[in-house]
Amino acid sequence: MAIFKVSRISTKPYDGQKPGTSGLRKKVKVFAQPHYLENFVQSTFNALTAEKIKGKTLVVSGDGRYYSEEAIQIIIKMSAANGVKRVWVGQNTLLSTPAVSAVIRERVGKDGSKASGAFILTASHNPGGPTEDFGIKYNMENGGPAPEGVTDKIYENTTTIKEYLTAEDLPDVDISKIGTTSFSGPDGEFEVEVFDSTDTYVKLMKSIFDFEAIKKLLACPKFTFCYDALHGVAGVYAKRIFVEELDANESSLLNCTPKKDFGGGHPDPNLTYAKELVQRMGLGKTNTEGELPEFGAAADGDADRNMILGKRFFVTPSDSVAIIAANAVEAIPYFSGGLKGVARSMPTSAALDVVAKALSLKFFEVPTGWKFFGNLMDAGLCSVCGEESFGTGSDHVREKDGIWAVLAWLSILALKNKDKLNGENLVTVEDIVRQHWATYGRHYYTRYDYENVDAGGAKELMAHLVNLQSDLSEVNKIVKGVNSTVANVKDADEFEYTDPVDGSVSKHQGIRYLFEDGSRLVFRLSGTGSEGATVRVYIEQYVNDSSKISRDSQEALKPLVDVALKLSKMQEFTGRSEPTVIT
Repeated sequence: MAIFKVSRISTKPYDGQKPGTSGLRKKVKVFAQPHYLENFVQSTFNALTAEKIKGKTLVVSGDGRYYSEEAIQIIIKMSAANGVKRVWVGQNTLLSTPAVSAVIRERVGKDGSKASGAFILTASHNPGGPTEDFGIKYNMENGGPAPEGVTDKIYENTTTIKEYLTAEDLPDVDISKIGTTSFSGPDGEFEVEVFDSTDTYVKLMKSIFDFEAIKKLLACPKFTFCYDALHGVAGVYAKRIFVEELDANESSLLNCTPKKDFGGGHPDPNLTYAKELVQRMGLGKTNTEGELPEFGAAADGDADRNMILGKRFFVTPSDSVAIIAANAVEAIPYFSGGLKGVARSMPTSAALDVVAKALSLKFFEVPTGWKFFGNLMDAGLCSVCGEESFGTGSDHVREKDGIWAVLAWLSILALKNKDKLNGENLVTVEDIVRQHWATYGRHYYTRYDYENVDAGGAKELMAHLVNLQSDLSEVNKIVKGVNSTVANVKDADEFEYTDPVDGSVSKHQGIRYLFEDGSRLVFRLSGTGSEGATVRVYIEQYVNDSSKISRDSQEALKPLVDVALKLSKMQEFTGRSEPTVIT
């Protein structure tokens, strides 16, 4: 057994190590600076205090992006030096973000140990590679992201750090082979266990969904599907679940080999970046030859996001969570006893609100960030939740879960088609969505992203929008000057959330303009980019007239889009005449 000693390494603070809603994300070249990652990890250990670290079990894994292997060895050595008893690592560094949450909550070691937290190495949907992004975040013992009280303390520690602890003489651990490696140090035995990345997660999925019902659907010759992992970590789970467990044809899988640079692509499951899937589903700019699949889905780098597609049909994430909630009790065994409640992030469309009201469910509107859902779930108040940014999930873990969302949709399709697998035309994704609109009304919805704009200009834009809110009569003059058919603004504010569980208050969570007809404009600065700022504009219009629910979304929303760009003076403040991405 190798013996190690603890070294205290002198260091100085780096500016800008403030975790965003999903941890710290920077370019690889930033993380690779001497002591940069170490400073953040030690600041995290110090914020958690010894009682959550000494003698405990930590999970360290991620989406396998560039710099993950080096980072895991650094964190293993620092964990040993800080008194952690054991580190669990997914084979080849790989664990999806929802799988990390599942491992923390469900996995039991051979000696009965349970994980008390995790370092997740991911920049989610951001590109990977030597010149691209890396990220790290800490998840707590409930499996969810660290709350603001902890992340604020981490940041505070990064501004004053003078030294970090590491075990420099601890040899690197082979993380390609399953097994346990033991070492001896000042606090006794320390071990690193490399384990199968999929086992815990697959077992959990099989306890939630009716795999036999889904298997029958996938066996139907008329039902074809396509799943695109965009060369992220989801590929490992797709092969295990769809091919090995559900007997799907491996040709149904696209880009399911994880790569450090995601194959040179942008692992963001939307209509812009999931080009190959979009083309295959008949939504590309050129005609697709051959038979189109009935169902398509994509994942991001760490497999917590999802995009759902039908044949020539895109399902908005806001509609997706509403449809899952509306069908969950009947379609998914895990929810057969009823839903405790539902929740959405503030920028997400109000489609879920309408379902909650119709089904008499508890409903919550929270700031962007999955940790806010986690509090509700831990208190037993929420079963299903979602974000417009392609995140959907439930209380089975404390992260959004892309493959869970795909299995939920396959469960709904299996239910709707259980008597149609022999002969009749199948109920399609589009049929399900249009029936939902006919029942609950339609929320026309789009999001404009202006990525990597000058941070100063972005802040000036947001300040301008806040100042405008002091005089709604002036706002409505601008609105009518752009398009007289647009309803008046009845209210405008900066969204503020008081958590019903712990009473904590989150301010400055987005700027809202609320119109008399239920339409909304929302403006936010995003914290998920690694350089510059991203301005997001959310545009929504509710229609409950069945004769008006089939319009093209961009056409229906154009008057509101024009109003949003005029109110915000987007081009003046950012220099951009077009958004980077339209969703």
